[in-house]
Amino acid sequence: MTTHQEAQDVRTDVPAAPWAGRDDGPGAENLRWHKAVHLDPEQAAPGDVAFVGFRSDEGVRRNKGRQGAANGPDALRRALASMALPKPLRALDAGDIEVAGDGEDVLEAGQQRLGSAVAALVDRGHPVMVLGGGHEVAYGSYSGLEQTRTLREGGRLGVLNLDAHFDLRDDVRPSSGTPFLQMAQSEQRHGREFNYWVLGVSQPSNTERLFRTADTLGVRYLPDSDCGLLGLARAERFVDEFLASCDVVHLSIDLDVLPAAVAPGVSAPAAYGVPMEVVERVCHRVAASGKLAVCDIAELNPGFDVDQRTARAGARLIHRMVTART
Repeated sequence: MTTHQEAQDVRTDVPAAPWAGRDDGPGAENLRWHKAVHLDPEQAAPGDVAFVGFRSDEGVRRNKGRQGAANGPDALRRALASMALPKPLRALDAGDIEVAGDGEDVLEAGQQRLGSAVAALVDRGHPVMVLGGGHEVAYGSYSGLEQTRTLREGGRLGVLNLDAHFDLRDDVRPSSGTPFLQMAQSEQRHGREFNYWVLGVSQPSNTERLFRTADTLGVRYLPDSDCGLLGLARAERFVDEFLASCDVVHLSIDLDVLPAAVAPGVSAPAAYGVPMEVVERVCHRVAASGKLAVCDIAELNPGFDVDQRTARAGARLIHRMVTART
């Protein structure tokens, strides 16, 4: 249990609403996610997974993508709510950070608020699932992780991005295309090695300049063409090498890593993509390592999501990661 003072440390802009979903009756044998989620930080115990939403389209707008990702957190919650749980668990929904308005630094301020919430939750022992939002969410998650006790005491951070894009753009203003370059610059300022790995990079979706930037920064990456089902062992070796390089994991999932048929509701649908079977195995492997501190799920755009396929895919990945730990 947390104290009242600790509970005040987790501040969000929009309070969480009760989860609702299919109800087949009482008892553990009928347990679904909406029965496992509570909204009271004072009742949360270390080890309980914590959700926090990041309602933001601003980074996508700046990156000239199709907007709508601000509605992603609620769509992910709805998709997850009725999923059946194999055994009891408890989870906290801490509410949402909302990036709204047209101020010059509205995104940057929202990322700072997200970072404060993430830092407080991680330091209280919660694995955190951040529900995006555009991929600018990743820098907000990182800014929280770098404030945590573990990293301040010398823990090695590893960032694994499941994504068709490097998101290493060198733009004048931060956007959904810049979060990992921002991380690299922050790590350099703190005198730390930038330990960034990307699985699912699409060559046609990244300019030669971005590949050169990745090489200059020492980024390790596995192209989408090497991530098919026949390449599953290769993908697993890649993940195992990543896990061996760090103590604390920040996993960032841009849902556009999945094929467009699986994830049509994203800012930039993938013509090729990494199969859901491979992405799910990767997520399970990371979660089962015990090193996962924060995972953000980005770019869900419900307005383009045929049959809620993308929301269901994202929820399935969350479900797999959380149940891999229990």
